[in-house]
Amino acid sequence: MSPFDELNLIQTRRQFFRGAGLSLGGVGLGALMCKEAAATAGSKIMHPALDGLPHFAPKAKAVIYLHMNGGPSQLDTWDYKPGLGEWYDKDIPPSVQGGQRLTGMTSKQARFPVAPSIFRFSQHGQCGRWASELVSHTAAHADDIALIKTVHTNAINHDPACTFVMTGREVPGYASLGSWLGYGLGSESENLPAFVVLTPSWKSVGAAQALFSRMWSSGFLPAQFNGVALRSSGDPVLYLRNPDGVSAANRREMLDSLAEFNAHRFSQLGDPSIQARIAQYEMAFRMQSSVPELVDLSGEDTKTLESYGPEVHKSGSFASSALMARRLVERGVRVVQILHRGWDQHGNLPSEIRLQCQDTDQPIGALLTDLKQRGLLDSTLVVWGGEFGRTVYSQGTLTQTNYGRDHHPRNFCMWMAGAGVKGGISIGETDDFSYNITESPVHLNDLNATILHLCGIDHERLTVKFQGLDARLTGVEKQRVLTEVLA
Repeated sequence: MSPFDELNLIQTRRQFFRGAGLSLGGVGLGALMCKEAAATAGSKIMHPALDGLPHFAPKAKAVIYLHMNGGPSQLDTWDYKPGLGEWYDKDIPPSVQGGQRLTGMTSKQARFPVAPSIFRFSQHGQCGRWASELVSHTAAHADDIALIKTVHTNAINHDPACTFVMTGREVPGYASLGSWLGYGLGSESENLPAFVVLTPSWKSVGAAQALFSRMWSSGFLPAQFNGVALRSSGDPVLYLRNPDGVSAANRREMLDSLAEFNAHRFSQLGDPSIQARIAQYEMAFRMQSSVPELVDLSGEDTKTLESYGPEVHKSGSFASSALMARRLVERGVRVVQILHRGWDQHGNLPSEIRLQCQDTDQPIGALLTDLKQRGLLDSTLVVWGGEFGRTVYSQGTLTQTNYGRDHHPRNFCMWMAGAGVKGGISIGETDDFSYNITESPVHLNDLNATILHLCGIDHERLTVKFQGLDARLTGVEKQRVLTEVLA
């Protein structure tokens, strides 16, 4: 079938008569408007906020989400359990395990021996926060951090759990947190996307789970609200530079002509993806100048660079990504998501987690300091966590210096700092084995509701019709904003 015949088959009667000559003036006007829009492109916001948003005055203008992909062990970082030393190599009591769901990786084990953390814990800040030596640089900001010890999730395996933590659902097809924020609140940046994703390298040599683009997908929202993933090596964005012999003026003229063709096609079909395509072409043109400036660190002072650690100049390192996060929010980007892989430590956990924290701890501490010194922490929400926690019992062989931990969705630690967050507090408590919640459970969608609230959004009112439901980030079940976290 020819493209012409195919077009006629998908046209409605109204579209046919409109395209047959009843609205040629409208097409011409659309083309002229595209030219005018392109001519004034340097002075307008690409993605304005929806009408009526924010719902109330926001505390946070930007969000930096630090996702430790694979599930960091709460027992070796933030959930201090000094009494576990007496339980070394003894089986976890059945009354504690309580017949909870196990993964296929440990369900056949003959024993479930308790593995106390080998790492030293100490207190930090005026709040006296207990934290592992692995996170000492972050713990130096204990008085700015709200630690949530009782986060729990629905999924026990990585793929659905990672999808859940970012979209509020275990199945693909739903919009991610960053996309919801970009869609609802728009962006203050004229030359960068509302939502940027960074996927730095990692040091550990153990298993590293795949990162799927659904974690930063716009799902059923317009395509322009997808997260834009900057590459960790080489050019941050492929094909951003013009080919040899093509000037910026040539590129501008080409995009103007392309916008005319797309506007004509939109007048025929009314397909919103065509408008998204026009907007993305325009953003790509602007990024040709904004991205090279973003990654040029020559203007950063030596003290700041040194604070992020020795790998800050290494393209694609976590240190470089943390500094990029500050530079992005400084330039008006709404959401920056850093996804660091390699935290799935079923074996050799002590050596593996030490390498992971060498990657991340100093840069995270430096990021918090940097934001605070520049007055950005008051308007930037920083979130840290993984998709679930780890078990107190060892997976595989247990020795005095080595152990592994399996997945544990029942409770794990996350923290928030910055805009509107009450620092120096701890939410919730777990039992002596960090296996069950004993006080103040926090569902992941409670956390998402709180993030939206800090950004000035009522999570129950930001909805989009999808598959017959008023879909929202926090799902259809009742969720709560963590008012105890709010300053």
